[in-house]
Amino acid sequence: MKVIFAGTPDFAVPALQALIDAGHEVVLVLTQPDRPAGRGMKLKASPVKELALQYAIPVYQPETLKTPESQAPVAAVPHDVMVVAAYGLILPQAVLDMPRRGCLNIHASLLPRWRGAAPIQRALQAGDRETGVTIMEVVLALDAGDMLKKGVLPITEQDTAQTLHDGLASLGGRLMVDTLAELDRIIPQPQDPALVTYAEKLRKEESPLEWRRSAEELSRQVRAFNPFPVAQAVMGEETWKIWFARAVAGTGVPGEVVGLQAGIDVACGNGVLRIEELQKPGGRRMPWKDFLAGNPLKPGARFST
Repeated sequence: MKVIFAGTPDFAVPALQALIDAGHEVVLVLTQPDRPAGRGMKLKASPVKELALQYAIPVYQPETLKTPESQAPVAAVPHDVMVVAAYGLILPQAVLDMPRRGCLNIHASLLPRWRGAAPIQRALQAGDRETGVTIMEVVLALDAGDMLKKGVLPITEQDTAQTLHDGLASLGGRLMVDTLAELDRIIPQPQDPALVTYAEKLRKEESPLEWRRSAEELSRQVRAFNPFPVAQAVMGEETWKIWFARAVAGTGVPGEVVGLQAGIDVACGNGVLRIEELQKPGGRRMPWKDFLAGNPLKPGARFST
């Protein structure tokens, strides 16, 4: 097929690569404009743009697609289908109507659960046992289109938002290639409105750990907030970033360090949170043993609650 691909971040890269590898003709890539990044704040191309340039695929980077002028370059390129993966711009109806075979989106959840901005993190935070990817038709309502194909990814106690992101990005690329191959045979399935949930955007204000909650909840929070916005805990006058932790059995006063043998064990409202990777202000993230070598702690030390 002749494909227009719309995507911007790392999550979208495996899908673009999969379409190229499968032999589809990617006739145009839509991606966000270059943004300032790094210490020098130099303009940096999106990961999708960088891949497109490797294959000499034309790239279009509008600030908006709401005006006829901004839509014209898309309309000028004949294409069968538009594939969307974390593009970041609203596609108006005029653009959705352009592809001969429609506009298909790679969404990182098992719809209708977790529509919205942060489906990977909210699934992990909520304690879901599995997540996945849904290939869906794009409509004006948020993630409300009919579903064409699904793929499931189990969530383990070792998973963070980053590991799930990487697994789902790869899965999404494979699913989209399969969907295009079977497009004539797939019957779109509407979403059940009664099962819809929304994954709100992550906020930095959610970062602090509340030690009165259960260790299971806090472990999921830590892993869901890795790599952003990163869970936080206050020790004395310092705010530490907690990158990885797991729930283990144990008791104690919430916020109290109760063990230092297999990790930094902190009592919670129910159970103990074993911190295994963390970071002090101005320092680097490191395993708990390396951290304690330069930052001695003793049982009985207390995190603020």
